[in-house]
Amino acid sequence: MRVLIVKTSSMGDVLHTLPSLTDAAQAINGIRFDWAVEEGFAQIPGWHSAVERVIPVALRRWRKAWFSAPVKKERQAFRETLQSVRYDAIIDAQGLVKSAALVTRLARGVKHGMDWQSAREPLACLFYQRRHPVPRAQHAVERTRELFAKSLGYHKPQAKGDYAIAHAFSHDRHADAANYAVFLHATTRDDKHWPEARWRELIALMASTGLHIKLPWGAPHEEARAKRLAQGFDYVDVLPRMSLAEVARLLAGAKFIVSVDTGLSHLAAALDRPNVTLYGPTDPGLIGGYGKNQYALKGDEQTMSTIKAGSVGDFLLQLNDI
Repeated sequence: MRVLIVKTSSMGDVLHTLPSLTDAAQAINGIRFDWAVEEGFAQIPGWHSAVERVIPVALRRWRKAWFSAPVKKERQAFRETLQSVRYDAIIDAQGLVKSAALVTRLARGVKHGMDWQSAREPLACLFYQRRHPVPRAQHAVERTRELFAKSLGYHKPQAKGDYAIAHAFSHDRHADAANYAVFLHATTRDDKHWPEARWRELIALMASTGLHIKLPWGAPHEEARAKRLAQGFDYVDVLPRMSLAEVARLLAGAKFIVSVDTGLSHLAAALDRPNVTLYGPTDPGLIGGYGKNQYALKGDEQTMSTIKAGSVGDFLLQLNDI
C-alpha cells in the first residue's frame, strides 16, 4: 500500500505526524509513505523508516514570486513529481485551504482529511473525497493518529504514540552526554519568549552542577541573544549555526533540555530526551511536548515572565539529581 502524506509545516506539526506512521506501519504490513513537506523541514520525514520518498514543496518561498519564470518551473517540476504515482490513499493532515488547494488537489488517488467540524480551516475539506470526524479536544498527535486510523481502516492503538526516530540518533550520543544540557531560548512569537534576565538567572544556578550549557540558534538575532545570555559564564557555549540533523544529534546527547514553546522543543520530545518546556500563552495540553520525559511549566495569567528561574532550577535538580 502506497500513501501520500500532506503535512507541509510547521516543524512541530511535522514531528507530531510521525507517531501516526508508526501506528500504520504496525497495522498494515508493507505500507509505504511518500510525504509532501516544506523544503525547510524535508530532513524530518526521512528519519522514519516507513517513509520511502520525501517530496519537498516551497509554498512559503514560491508565494513571494508566484508567477516568476524560475518559480513556475519549480512548481511544474513539483506537480510532475507529485503526479508520477497513483496513491492508494492521500492523507491531508494539514487541514488548511492553502495546502489542500495547492498540494492535495494535484495528487492522484483517494483524498482523505478531517471533516468540516474537525479541520483547522473547514473549507479545506471541500478538496477531500473522504472526510473524517476527529474531536478537537485532544492533543494534536492524537488527532493525527485518529485521522490516519480512520483513513486507512484500522483501530488507533491505545498506547502512547511512538515517533520511532530516536534510534536514528542513538549512535550519535556524545561521549560527554552526562556533562551538558541544551537551553532552547529562541522562538518566533515575542509573547512566548522567556525574559533574558530569567535565562541568565537559571544559567547562574547551573554553576554548581558542573554541566556545560549549550545554546543553539538559527538566525542572527538569535545568535546575538545567545551571546548575551552566555556573557560572563565560562561554562556556556554559543554554538555555530547548525543544520536540523546536527541539532538533533546535539539534543540526542543532552542530559536534559530546557526550552520555550518552539519547534525544537518538539524535536527533543521526538528524541525522548528529558525536556522542561516553559509555556505562557499556549496550551501544552493540546500542542505541548508529547512523549517520554516531557514536562511543562506554565506561567500565571498566560505570561512567561511569571515563571521564576528558581522554580525551574529546583525542578531540574529534582528531575535530574544533578
